[in-house]
Amino acid sequence: MTEQGVRWTADQVLSLAPDAASRKAGSKLGTAGPWSEAGSGEGAVWGLCKGSGSRPYQTVVDLADAAGPAYRCSCPSRKFPCKHALGLLLLWAGDDGSVPASAQPPEWAEQWLSGRRGRAGTRRTPAEGGSAAGSADPEAARRRAERRAERVTAGAMELEQRLADLLRGGLAPAERAGYGLWDETAARMVDAQAPGLAARVRELAAIPASGPGWPARLLEECALLHLLDQGWLRRDVLPDGLAATVRSRLGLPASADGPPVRDRWLVLAQYDTADAKLTTRRIWLHGAESGHTRLLLSYGAAGRAPELALPVGLALDAELSAYPGAGRSRAALGERFAPPAPAAFRPPGVTTAEAVAGYGEALRDDPWLDSVPVTLDRVVPVPDGDLWQLADADTDSALPLSRAARSRPGLWRLVALSGGAPVTVFGECGHRGFTPLTAWPAGAGEAVTLC
Repeated sequence: MTEQGVRWTADQVLSLAPDAASRKAGSKLGTAGPWSEAGSGEGAVWGLCKGSGSRPYQTVVDLADAAGPAYRCSCPSRKFPCKHALGLLLLWAGDDGSVPASAQPPEWAEQWLSGRRGRAGTRRTPAEGGSAAGSADPEAARRRAERRAERVTAGAMELEQRLADLLRGGLAPAERAGYGLWDETAARMVDAQAPGLAARVRELAAIPASGPGWPARLLEECALLHLLDQGWLRRDVLPDGLAATVRSRLGLPASADGPPVRDRWLVLAQYDTADAKLTTRRIWLHGAESGHTRLLLSYGAAGRAPELALPVGLALDAELSAYPGAGRSRAALGERFAPPAPAAFRPPGVTTAEAVAGYGEALRDDPWLDSVPVTLDRVVPVPDGDLWQLADADTDSALPLSRAARSRPGLWRLVALSGGAPVTVFGECGHRGFTPLTAWPAGAGEAVTLC
């Protein structure tokens, strides 16, 4: 937001929530009842929210920073944004006069805004201040990389032997072995500093309990694991792009060394996945001029949301640099030149048949790819027995929805948005089906988040 007259939608506000609990709590505070002295101006929104104590919470949101929204609240919550910041933004987005334009924020809000904007103006960039990577001893770094490569090679060879033993003895014992066999093997891959191999080994543990047809699925995953092992052991003869993909799949560190691409990047989707140790946030962007669709990854320790949050449906003027790897979509967010602002463009869509063909082509560059980003044009969600699929409005083809999509409440938002009419849907298309993340109604209309 750069102009005070341009307000976000409720969906764009809620896409910033760090978790479902914050989204629910923030929605309850998106009414005028608990708020007083609310106002907006100069790219900021502020207000006082009545809490359980005698003094209201002071809440202010800076929307004018090119680095993205920033929040300050006097409540004790350690979530960013907290429920009060979300509620204030929802109240402002409602545009019902509850958050009037004001020439000057109150002193407590002005003090925080001027302080952080002053610090942002004097903050040095890595090029100005140097970087730790640039000052490190390159010879020492080379030796560390060599030692890690040796450990990964030893781990890959050990895994090859374990896979051979499994196939020699048959797959039936894997059903009786439970998780113990796989956990021990995964721990050996962690010791070998190959976290990518460890993660794929752990995924094997759940397959014998996944229902009918599990032996075929286990064999398929073992074959992909064997292919990854062989890719590492023969990396010297692979094309550069495929070798970089193998290193990435093994979990070896890499830097975004692609040339910076400046564009207006539309925020297509944002969602989190979490395990016991880490929360991973995935943000999909689409460039208006370049036509590229790129993935940003951000991480937070267990129980904490990642810091990077971008409102779905807005566009930011920024630079992205791609990570190495054949057919990989991941990029790093570089310099941002303006705050996220409303955008009228959408990514171009394809048919369901073209989406499947595109995934097949991507597998040639990355055989371990679970899905690719796809925008489907003119599709209708329709039931298929107990399942759901997206049917092309103009052809006889369709894409089944993934199991993850069928279990999300976003499916019903998609059905309601469509009402039997064609819609545009962005999501991830892979061997498990299509997972819708964002949708647009036919013609003009705001993006609707589905995740």
